[in-house]
Amino acid sequence: MRNANPWKAAVAAGVLALVAACGSGGGTHDGGVAEQRSVGKGEGRVDIIAWAGYAEDGSNDPKADWVHPFEKQTGCKVNTKTAGTSDEMVSLMKTGQYDTVSASGDATLRLIAAGDVAPVNTRLVPNYRDIFSGLKMRPFNSKDGKMYGIPHGRGANLLMYRTDKVSPAPDSWKAVFDGAAKYAGKVTAYDSPIYIADAALYLMKTRPALGIKDPYALDRTQLNASVALLKKQRQQIGEYWSEYQKEVTAFKGGDSVLGTTWQVIANTAAAEKAPVKAVLPKEGATGWSDTWMVSAKAAHPNCAYKWLNWIVSPKVNAQVAEYFGEAPANRKACKETADPRHCDVYHADDESYYRRVHFWTTPVPQCLDGRKNVKCTDYAEWTRAWTEIKG
Repeated sequence: MRNANPWKAAVAAGVLALVAACGSGGGTHDGGVAEQRSVGKGEGRVDIIAWAGYAEDGSNDPKADWVHPFEKQTGCKVNTKTAGTSDEMVSLMKTGQYDTVSASGDATLRLIAAGDVAPVNTRLVPNYRDIFSGLKMRPFNSKDGKMYGIPHGRGANLLMYRTDKVSPAPDSWKAVFDGAAKYAGKVTAYDSPIYIADAALYLMKTRPALGIKDPYALDRTQLNASVALLKKQRQQIGEYWSEYQKEVTAFKGGDSVLGTTWQVIANTAAAEKAPVKAVLPKEGATGWSDTWMVSAKAAHPNCAYKWLNWIVSPKVNAQVAEYFGEAPANRKACKETADPRHCDVYHADDESYYRRVHFWTTPVPQCLDGRKNVKCTDYAEWTRAWTEIKG
């Protein structure tokens, strides 16, 4: 459904400003950014941008420490900058001060298009061979047949509801859109421009005349329809959420009874005795998959590659997946989790489940659904629309 052709058009339009990488292992240039050819001796440090929970060193939980073992094994000291949003990650990478980043799909194409990251030579990351096939060469982590990172994990954006407040049990996103008025003031939604894709997904199934084929490829008419739906929903929203503990608290206290969520939030809320359930609605769902990308200007590329291989090694990938609350990317990690049910709960090896998930992908002007006769709206337009929706 999505293809690389839009990128060729982007190059012609001068959108891409790819720059050469400077990996110490050398590289081959194929029209722009270099791909590292070998991994040599570490430079003694690696500067990381990561989501909270991805690069734990024991300071938050003594049992969660996969940084110090890495430093001991490789001699690469890890310096971590925790980012709170994808926009922050993109801004930090533009400084050229970091070697690698755990980017989500709403940031990856921006980083590639700006030339801030280099293609990754997966042959130099031995653990890549055990990554689930469903995460390789996807539109959000590859370009022109080249991987631009190493998949880390994935998850779906689910529909969560209070079982004592919401009846009948919902099985459709209709509950938070056309049916939201029933729970006015108690509906919640993810606070990000990328949430527009959730409305587009619902319209894709309920208003086929709009012709939406990909919730991240919206022309002006399709974006306007999605924005109109979200403005209508806004009237029923109690609060938006972006920090998962905030949503746990809202559902526990009853301030929210219905809305989009992540599996880890549902698990945490249930563990704290909130009467909640989470479902993958019949329309499918949006979702996220994070990718470790390497800076085109990495000062410590050898340590960066060592980190990439380490963080997706079976045992470490299992540790991170359980700590963060996600499906691991490495299939062998499922044998390393402390909870033997973890991969079942997160559908780690259930590709039929993830075929119903539309992973976050950065909207770009060249329609990702392959259309040539229309210009699609880009992330900047989505950002302005989101501001307008929230008022």
